[in-house]
Amino acid sequence: MGSESFLKDVSLAPGAPEEEPARQYYYMALLSDLVSQRAKEIGRDLTACVVTFGCQMNARDSEKLCGILKKTGFVLSEDENSDFVIYNTCTVRDNADQKVYGRLGVLGNYKKKNPGMKIALCGCMTQEASAVEKIKASYPFVDLVFGTHNLYEFAELVYKCFSKKGMLVEVWEGTDRIVEDLPVDRKYPFKSGINIMFGCNNFCSYCIVPYVRGRERSREPKEILREIEQLVADGVVEIMLLGQNVNSYGKNLENGITFAQLLREVEKIEGLHRIRFMTSHPKDLSDELICVMKESKKICRHLHLPLQAGSDRVLKTMNRCYTKEQYLALVEKIRKEIPDISITTDIIVGFPGETREDVKETIDVIRKAQYDNAFTFIYSKRTGTPAAKMEQVPEDQVHEEFDEVLKCVQDMARERIVRFEGRVMEALVEEENTGKNAADALREMGAKEGEILLTGRLSNNTIVHFPGNASQIGTFVNVRLDKCHGFYYFGHIVTEQNA
Repeated sequence: MGSESFLKDVSLAPGAPEEEPARQYYYMALLSDLVSQRAKEIGRDLTACVVTFGCQMNARDSEKLCGILKKTGFVLSEDENSDFVIYNTCTVRDNADQKVYGRLGVLGNYKKKNPGMKIALCGCMTQEASAVEKIKASYPFVDLVFGTHNLYEFAELVYKCFSKKGMLVEVWEGTDRIVEDLPVDRKYPFKSGINIMFGCNNFCSYCIVPYVRGRERSREPKEILREIEQLVADGVVEIMLLGQNVNSYGKNLENGITFAQLLREVEKIEGLHRIRFMTSHPKDLSDELICVMKESKKICRHLHLPLQAGSDRVLKTMNRCYTKEQYLALVEKIRKEIPDISITTDIIVGFPGETREDVKETIDVIRKAQYDNAFTFIYSKRTGTPAAKMEQVPEDQVHEEFDEVLKCVQDMARERIVRFEGRVMEALVEEENTGKNAADALREMGAKEGEILLTGRLSNNTIVHFPGNASQIGTFVNVRLDKCHGFYYFGHIVTEQNA
């Protein structure tokens, strides 16, 4: 049953059901009435703004928040000076926390001018007890704080928040529950992320994720396949399977299905054109998965394979459970079986105890693995992780070594991307590029009058810009990659007439 009809038909007389998600639809119905009443009182619709920090998992969570807000009568806005503002936070690095605290100060000023405004915080940062205590002490104007484990209770929490004064804090230490089948408001109508698992069991010594996302919990395959089928029926042509470590999918399920086996089933879904996934831990990437990717006609030719460091000593201290030699052997095997694949990675510079010799080992891996791109970060100390108690690297040394690693990554990425120049490749048209240089780019490409600048993504995750029209957004087109501009391409659509 669709959520809109569910809200009309739900009975409020018996009280809130115990089972989920029926309980949340009950509170959505209550919240819808409350929002409607408030809108009548102020003579306009109530606005809501959801701001997302962090990874694809957070982005998917925000789509769920937005879906519930829309179904209950809020009008979504990008203006943080709204009636209801939700910050979906990240805590992987300290600067993410500081960014949230800084913006909360701005929201506090907005709320002084609009006392009826409500402010909520959720996500990974709120799973840290120290962060919640700081919010209570320094930002008492925040109305609602909840975490990652009870995100599905959003409707219930918002209803209670709008029905009372003072700060409501509902943060769980952990959970074994997975509740889906709630409204979702997708950013793109033609592509979508989908959670296949939650949490992480790896406990890398620098990482806060297992503490804030909890233990690994895999969704049942039939539920995943049903959701993807529904998305495809709704016009989705590309899906991204999401998990902290998708390679360990299924380990806690009774039927013992592997991630590779799940991919085989997903590929059978008619109407689905592309399959992506994030993120793969090298220690769990199986020969079976490589085989499935090799044989697949739908799985994208892109693999994100986090390295983090190239030194065996550092990798051991990080608790990554592989060596430099094992990682490079895996990369070699993948490239041998899937020659056209693009491999990207994550690299941390300045991990506690890391020396210049260790950094040289990382640079050696970059050159040998030949990454198509890499997300390179300076180590961020996270309280509560083992690495936070280790001897930290001097800041000036870290920045010097970071610049060296970043230059190596960028040089390698430029060398790799130019290999596509002149080729015709299929791109999913994702959006109109309205940047300040769009007009100049169109002139450089010799665009026709009336054409706009479109941005597309290749199977290997490379971005290409080209002239076209708005009706092509969400479709697949063949694009000739005319000119490489560092990390992206300018091109033009190739049809039978102009091939």
